[in-house]
Parts: sequence; structure tokens; C-alpha cells
Amino acid sequence: MDNSLQSIDQVKASALDMAVRFGPKLLTAIVIFVVGYFVGGWVGGMLDRLLVRLKLEAPVRVLLVRMTRILVLALFAIVALQNLGIELLPLVAGLGVAGAGIALAMQGILGNVAAGLTIMFTRPFHVGDYISIAHEEGEVLDISLFSTTLGHTDLSKVVIPNRKIVGEILHNYGRIRRLAIQVGISYGADVDAALGLVADILRAHPRVLQDPAPAFGVTQLAESHVTVSVAPWVQVPDYEKVIAEVNKAILDVFRARGIGIAVPQREVRVVGQAAGKAT
Repeated sequence: MDNSLQSIDQVKASALDMAVRFGPKLLTAIVIFVVGYFVGGWVGGMLDRLLVRLKLEAPVRVLLVRMTRILVLALFAIVALQNLGIELLPLVAGLGVAGAGIALAMQGILGNVAAGLTIMFTRPFHVGDYISIAHEEGEVLDISLFSTTLGHTDLSKVVIPNRKIVGEILHNYGRIRRLAIQVGISYGADVDAALGLVADILRAHPRVLQDPAPAFGVTQLAESHVTVSVAPWVQVPDYEKVIAEVNKAILDVFRARGIGIAVPQREVRVVGQAAGKAT
């Protein structure tokens, strides 16, 4: 019984001694870490406001703000560990070895990250642009460190790994697209009147942009019709809607004004030879 009481007293004494020796340091380290958390948030907020004034893309701003907060917090964490008397050199060496192993195991992910940083800082396209890349096309909805998300008019999404984008041929349409509508009218129709009607339709349509100016004209003299090409500019989200609306408007106006829209024609000649029967 006396031995048990002595052991308990020794444990209490040891705990009290450790509390006296390390308690203030541990409390100070916790305070330093908490202060670092709030300082990181404050510095990140200031940096975010500065980057907004510089008109940087939202993904780039988020990345830089997060990196800044992590860096500030890491500096305060180092100070806190040093206050506890922890040797940082062996820890840094161990983290370096572990980091090398992780990098080898995550080459694909790190490749996406490197490509994402390249996209964010070189800015070959922006959120809201319409692009064609890697046999896919669509409106850019999001640019992250790992992937780029494209949206289609059918509300589906395509997620492309960033390493599949960097180094590929990229077609960036920007925020506007050009329609490519072709109408075949008969050779007997009044071409000048048809072009005037097309101009009126494009001028009156609310979704057709007037700057850049719409382009239209006779582009081909085909076998059975005259091809009139209509190529106005529209905003990316309006592309398919305007195609349908302009086609319908042209059809209605041409019918009302007697402009004949040509239909495919084929002339078939049958050449036969009477066969006699020898008697």
C-alpha cells in the first residue's frame, strides 16, 4: 500500500514538474499558432482586395490567397515549435524524404497542378470563353488547379485534366461566336431584295450583335441555286437559340416576299436500247 502511494506521489510530482516546465511553453505555442491563424486570414483578405483591383482571374486570386495564408500559418507554426524546443532540422529532413516519395506516387496529379498553374498565370482563356481543345469544346465554367470544366448547351459538363490542355492546339472563340447560316435561293429570285431582307432581319434581332457588324452575301453559285451566307456575331450562350430564330425569320420573310428557296433537284435520264430477238 505504501509503495502504491509512493508511486502515485511520484507520478503527481512528475506531472506537476512537467506542467511547470512545459506548461507555459505549450500555452505560448498555442497562442502563437492561434495568432498566426488570424494574421494569415487578415493578410489573405488584404491580398484578395489588392488582386481584385488588379483584375486577376478568380481562380488565380483564390490560389494566391490560400498559398499566402498557408505560408503565414507555417511561419507562425515554426515559431511555435521552436518555442517548445523541438529540433526542426530532423523534421525538415524527414518531410523532404516523405515529399520525394509522395511526388513519385502522384506524378499525374502534380502534372495537373503544374499545368493548372501554367493556365492560371499565362491565361490562354478565361471563365466565360468558348474554347475548343482536346476534341472537346464548350464554355469555360471553372478553372482549378487540377482540371478545367466546360459547359454545353444541353447543360452537360466536360471535365478535362489540365495536363491534357497545356501543349495542345487551343481554339479560343472568346465570349462571342459567329453563326454560319447558308440559304439557297433560286436563280430566278431577286438576289438584291433577298440580301436586303436578310439585313433587316439581322438589324432587328435583339440577340444579334451589331459590333462586330454582321456579315452576309452571295458566296456560291451552285448547280441549282444561289447560296447566300449569313454570318452574324452573337454571345456564346445565345448561339443555338439565334441559329433557330434567324433561320425561322428568313424562312418566314422569304415566303412572305416571294423569294423562292431552292430545293434539291436531280435530272435523271434513262437511256435504253431496244433488243431484237433473232428469228
